[in-house]
Amino acid sequence: MTTELLFRHDAYQTRASAKVLAINERGGIILDRTLFYPTGGGQPGDKGQLCLADGRVIPITTTVWDDAAHTCIAHIPAEANPLPTVGESVELVLDWQTRYSHMRIHTALHLLSVVLPYPVTGGSISLGEGRSDFDIPDANLNKETITQQLQALIDKDLPLSERWISDEELDANPSLVKTMSVQPPRGSGKIRLIHIQDADLQPCGGTHVRRTGEIGRVAITKIENKGKINRRVRIALLN
Repeated sequence: MTTELLFRHDAYQTRASAKVLAINERGGIILDRTLFYPTGGGQPGDKGQLCLADGRVIPITTTVWDDAAHTCIAHIPAEANPLPTVGESVELVLDWQTRYSHMRIHTALHLLSVVLPYPVTGGSISLGEGRSDFDIPDANLNKETITQQLQALIDKDLPLSERWISDEELDANPSLVKTMSVQPPRGSGKIRLIHIQDADLQPCGGTHVRRTGEIGRVAITKIENKGKINRRVRIALLN
């Protein structure tokens, strides 16, 4: 049983049809294909709706991987909603406003790792904001300076692209992995690289904008000391 990951082909697609493959023991709805990104890598799972042929609408509150091998995705319905039956056809409707915010923040965090070229020890994304943790020996960081450098990269309107490499190619180039806390997913034999032209190249399974200019205006809102050399840098969208 496998879920086709439509968001990998087009992160801007907001509607699609699918068929119910199973309902898991937690009430999660497993489909043969999905637009919804599952929770992982610091990015929240997508939410939206499943629309049934009889007119019923099932709100989806989040989306998660259903198995350790990352082959199936479970769509978690809001409580007290009737579930579809196995084999039933549904239409997926993505909560685009939330997803697009996640895409903008996620791409901005890639660029933040360019401005601050240090090991990344953690990170998370939420609506309109996000954060990355870095191992930085010098705690003398300036919010305004980092904001200016980050905004300058964003304003270049650099295009993004992706390509795939094998596990062996990644092992031969360990410097591609910036995030110490989250390793690229393995097991399929290939790993997805996200390339920001003239700026960044790193493994990532999340969703991103097509060009950095779509991120818009940002600000570094807070820098926290989380340990002897660990610094948490928070970022927010301003428009």
